Amino acid sequence: MDASAAERYARQTRFPPLGAAGQARLAAAHVAIVGCGALGSAQADLLARAGVGHITIIDRDYVEGSNLQRQRLFDEADARDALPKAAAAARHLAQINSLTRVDGVVADLDSDNVGRLLAGAQVLLDGADNFETRYLLNDYAVARGLPWIYGAAVGSYGCTFTIRPGATACLECVFGPRPEGAAETCETAGVLNFVVDWVAAQQAGEAIKLCAGQTAALRPTLAAADLWRNEFRQLAAPPRDPACPCCGQRRFVHLEALSAAASTVLCGRNAVQVNPRRGALDLPALARRLQSLGTVRQNEFVLRFAPQTGPLEMTLFADGRAIIQGTDDPAAARSLYARYIGA
Repeated sequence: MDASAAERYARQTRFPPLGAAGQARLAAAHVAIVGCGALGSAQADLLARAGVGHITIIDRDYVEGSNLQRQRLFDEADARDALPKAAAAARHLAQINSLTRVDGVVADLDSDNVGRLLAGAQVLLDGADNFETRYLLNDYAVARGLPWIYGAAVGSYGCTFTIRPGATACLECVFGPRPEGAAETCETAGVLNFVVDWVAAQQAGEAIKLCAGQTAALRPTLAAADLWRNEFRQLAAPPRDPACPCCGQRRFVHLEALSAAASTVLCGRNAVQVNPRRGALDLPALARRLQSLGTVRQNEFVLRFAPQTGPLEMTLFADGRAIIQGTDDPAAARSLYARYIGA
């Protein structure tokens, strides 16, 4: 380390189990964070400050005012401008630690792009808000032998588990087939910001141990807590299941599935994501075309359009996706997209 890096990380390298050698490993490490909402933004902040050399952040969404209560990397300007979370996070992290390379990827992780977007990462972190993405991440990690760290927070409850393919049970061993149907979410049950930070700190700590080569220090249990009731539990993870379709039989049904549906209801938000997979949009040209048809707001990342003819609002991304606010009907969302953007 040069003198400036040595000073920056001095309090960390004085911790004997890490030391200068462990810090050098962190500087050479590449961590990918899937989802940059509450958990992902806290994870990214901790890892950048700790000196992880390369962080890739993948997120499909943009910053809203309701995020600011718990998503620590964002501010009111980000919400006002509806900046994509991955891009806003990369900007803020560049101001926190210029020694860390941060790639902010504005994309919806799916079976088509997962290999490309996660290429080169040594450790994967779960900042997702749905089990579809987590089971895809589990398949990818097991298929390539990469460690990944599951985490979830809702209400006052949080939990996390470190998964090491070949050494521990995988997500499907622990939870069985991907859960279907309704479940509590931050939108329906709320979430406390200190619960988010507790889970993210557990995840970031495990990631730092992995990057520093300190696998003996990893927590072998599923950690769970209700921080409102002050209840803390360490649950023994089940052993690897030889009959598990993923890590036992190595059938990666989520990784090998067809791409996600063209529309996805965003739970609890009265919004639908439309992903026609049509390729890139020319946002400036589209803004000029839509200007006479409603209210248009645009920045370098997204275009927001509120048609004169109705209550719905559309946020368009350069990769062709849109989030339609004001409906949970996929057909209505696709219809609006086709009307103004094209089928």
